[in-house]
Amino acid sequence: MSQRFNDLLKIGVIAAGLLLIPLIAMVLTDEVIWGPGDFLIAWILLAGAGIAYKLISGRMGHTTYKYAVGIAVFTALLLVWMNLAVGLIGSEDNPANLLYAGVLVVGFTGVMLSQFKPRGMSRALFLTALAQALVPFIAMLIWKPPMSNVEESLGVLGVIVLNMVFAALWYASARLFRKVAREQTLPNVAL
Repeated sequence: MSQRFNDLLKIGVIAAGLLLIPLIAMVLTDEVIWGPGDFLIAWILLAGAGIAYKLISGRMGHTTYKYAVGIAVFTALLLVWMNLAVGLIGSEDNPANLLYAGVLVVGFTGVMLSQFKPRGMSRALFLTALAQALVPFIAMLIWKPPMSNVEESLGVLGVIVLNMVFAALWYASARLFRKVAREQTLPNVAL
């Protein structure tokens, strides 16, 4: 078997192993209720994230590049997982949560256009951070949430803060890619 197949197999097994956590939780508590479809979707997300990290980070031997890829892949995984599980804006059934697909499209398109080069990856993830930061404000413009009491106002503030945390993760990845790009452009000077 080839090394690439072994790596993919290892990622699939690790993803399956991680799913033992909710399986055990289902045995121990009634709070966790997953069906076969939930396990399949979770495995696809985890394995897909692992494969994406392996394929993209392997394009460069630079450690900072690998960290930047790791943060971006983790952020995308967390965004999708949270959105599917509970939704970031209201419940998972709230149509405003579809705006997060736009964030991922911005990131994916930018990454593809960058051809995985650090400078382009940096720009793509800066734009992704901006798109993420704009989501709650676009949602408020479209759906106009009621702000008549403190609880609803805190809910809106919580959504804004959560989006800023995601935007900060995208931004951190972009900064790391920018660092790699700058290091590549510096002349090699022998001392």
